[in-house]
Amino acid sequence: MKIAVVGLGYVGMSLSVLLAQRHEVRALDISQNRVYSVNSKESPIADAEIDKFFLEKKLNLVATTCPQTAFSGADYIIVATPTDYDPKLNFFDTSSVTSVVKQAKEIAPNAMVVIKSTIPVGFTEGLFQQGYENVMFSPEFLREGNALADNLYPSRIIVGFCHETQKKYAEEFAAVLLESALTQDVPTLIMGASEAEAVKLFANTFLALRVAFFNEMDSYAEVRGMDTRQIIEGVCFDPRIGKHYNNPSFGYGGYCLPKDTKQLLANYQQVPNNIISAIVDANSTRKDFIAERLIEMNPKVVGIYKLAMKAGSDNFRHSSVQGIMKRVKAKGIEVVVYEPAFKDELFFNSRVIRDLDEFKKISDVIAANRFEDDLSDVREKVYSRDLFLRD
Repeated sequence: MKIAVVGLGYVGMSLSVLLAQRHEVRALDISQNRVYSVNSKESPIADAEIDKFFLEKKLNLVATTCPQTAFSGADYIIVATPTDYDPKLNFFDTSSVTSVVKQAKEIAPNAMVVIKSTIPVGFTEGLFQQGYENVMFSPEFLREGNALADNLYPSRIIVGFCHETQKKYAEEFAAVLLESALTQDVPTLIMGASEAEAVKLFANTFLALRVAFFNEMDSYAEVRGMDTRQIIEGVCFDPRIGKHYNNPSFGYGGYCLPKDTKQLLANYQQVPNNIISAIVDANSTRKDFIAERLIEMNPKVVGIYKLAMKAGSDNFRHSSVQGIMKRVKAKGIEVVVYEPAFKDELFFNSRVIRDLDEFKKISDVIAANRFEDDLSDVREKVYSRDLFLRD
């Protein structure tokens, strides 16, 4: 098949590489730098598995900035453009998705468009009702830094369709994803598009709930002078609860959880709820708590050790540490950032320091969402809630 993939972020890049093992893939992106990287067999995102595939695999993959080149003759057009929660509209900004769907219909009217971007519940059905009859939705369940691996070993494959006439295409697309995976023992679910959209938002919100729950447990234990780790281990040995997503942090962050929880809450208009709104509020409360603990130490300079929420990620813009920085700076305390992968001199008006020794020297307190060995010599300066030394 000929498959077009729109957007070369975590979702689009990993899908392009996955599908290019067996199909002709044309990846479309507005960034000339990303297109150049892909055509030079270099990944524009941080993902070790993608780097390995570029070196070892023969991939039928070409990137372009031209929609005509990407879409012409395509059997499937996968939309993986970014969407973000707009607090003014109290809804996702889905303009990039709508724009691609319109363009796809003009250039390749017979292609089946599969939306992979995270969108509000009912969005795909709305497009279908507007006359875009070749549109479906398939949620992605990927981790930053492990996007290709999560496509190669998927937890499940879900494709949602709007009308019974699309069902065969939904089944075919699910088979296309499965055939490129390295395991065939994967649950495959074909369902309504709105139900598939809900799966994505509810799954991420439940993960955010776990993060918020263990963070609030940690806040309680820290205030009471108790050992959080002992409590967590005792709780999580219950197999019904399990040991995943239980490591305290500075709050849930990254690209998906903050915006998906807010979008789901927006979808709850006129629907009674307590838990969903509490999950959103809990993340803000956690940032307040962490900032207060840092401020109580009376530092002149607070150092932020790395910006990404998890190892292997290069996503700085959606880190929860941003909210903590704002709260600390509001008290007149200088904040500096150590992030060797960040290219600019300032991050939200805070100095970026790339020399680790200098960073350690000038920081009175070092806030580290995740502790790493190169902080061992200044452990007495480090404030971290990373109890298990893992994501």
